[in-house]
Amino acid sequence: MRAAALFLALDRAGNPSRWINHETAIHLIATDRVIAPMGQTVRAFRGGVNARTGRESHVEVSSILLTRSRVQPHLWREEYQPPLTNQALFARDDHLCLYCGEVFPIRDLTRDHVVPRSRGGTDAWTNVATSCRRCNQRKGARTPEEWGMELLAVPYVPCYAEHLLLRGRNILSDQAAFLRARMRRTQ
Repeated sequence: MRAAALFLALDRAGNPSRWINHETAIHLIATDRVIAPMGQTVRAFRGGVNARTGRESHVEVSSILLTRSRVQPHLWREEYQPPLTNQALFARDDHLCLYCGEVFPIRDLTRDHVVPRSRGGTDAWTNVATSCRRCNQRKGARTPEEWGMELLAVPYVPCYAEHLLLRGRNILSDQAAFLRARMRRTQ
């Protein structure tokens, strides 16, 4: 069974805020907390029948919703650091081992510390890279330079828009385009 697509909620300034399910999206629409629908219409939902009018309720929910939620400026500051999870790390690196260059399923990937933790390295976005199990074992407690390998990409901290993109599962093309347009250009 395919998981249902989530809806992208924006704050009142138009900043991506969070992923919401269809129940939350319908609730926001029904309680007049949506300023404007954006993006393509994803689904039409039908509800119960009004006892007085005999009409069935019906609501269309767009993939992106501009809501009345308050702006959270801390999410858009340069120094914002999203939570580091393996799922987000592997998505950031496109499921590619940054040592051998091969793409692997999640079960065959590991979090490698560029500067090993045993040598003072931190568990931070800028010090971790996606690695296959084989390369991680071969590297051991050495730096890439000591191992004689070079990282294929420089580890970086994703901005909040990219973090939402990395967390999404069934992201629609208009949602992905919206989030990509809000990513920092310095990466």
